[in-house]
Amino acid sequence: MTVAIDKTVRELAVENPASTRVFEKLGIDYCCGGNRSLREACENANLQFDQVLDSLEKADQATRGTQKDRDWQAEPLTSLTEHIQSTHHKYTREEIARLGPLLEKVCSVHGRNHRELLEVREIFKGLAQELNAHLMKEEMMLFPYIVRAEAAVAGNGPLARAPFGSVQNPVSMMEHEHDSAGNALRAMNEATNGYSAPADACISYQTLYQALAAFEADLHQHIHLENNILFPRAVAIEKEC
Repeated sequence: MTVAIDKTVRELAVENPASTRVFEKLGIDYCCGGNRSLREACENANLQFDQVLDSLEKADQATRGTQKDRDWQAEPLTSLTEHIQSTHHKYTREEIARLGPLLEKVCSVHGRNHRELLEVREIFKGLAQELNAHLMKEEMMLFPYIVRAEAAVAGNGPLARAPFGSVQNPVSMMEHEHDSAGNALRAMNEATNGYSAPADACISYQTLYQALAAFEADLHQHIHLENNILFPRAVAIEKEC
């Protein structure tokens, strides 16, 4: 693959899933802010465009001849919604339940000397509440409708009108909530200097920061799959019904 420099970050992430690992490592937003060109994204992140381009080429070359990441553009939407729920939704819920108490523990010991922990705790609390409600809305309302729309296009009966009207309405709401989650992740990342534990950090403190960094990376991938693949395809398939 020769990286097309005129494409957006979103388009590159969709066409070559291996590129998302490069973007994640370099701090390039490929989920909520993926509509920027690669050059613009590099400028915003203070990165050398040619070096990023080289990293993307190497990531693609490394996957040649190996089992590549699953191409969700080619998979049924039903399979994609199942994957998001069983992988990302499950992980998010489990980590929210684990990280809340761990944050409290670390704050009680280190919060006096590291005030940024208190800021992270408050941000995470708000994010956890928003995400729990967000996941429920997707699982109870949006995803089942997408599955029914796909079935209707396949000839398995007509698609009943949804109470929310067009699928674009809940999609817009979910995208707005994704933006809010992205802002919360960014704020925690900045408050912790990229989750860099201080010299006096205990094992729990270090574990917390490692887990928060992993939580951020997974949520980026989660949002990417929805914003850049699931939602556009859902809007398109509804028009075929």
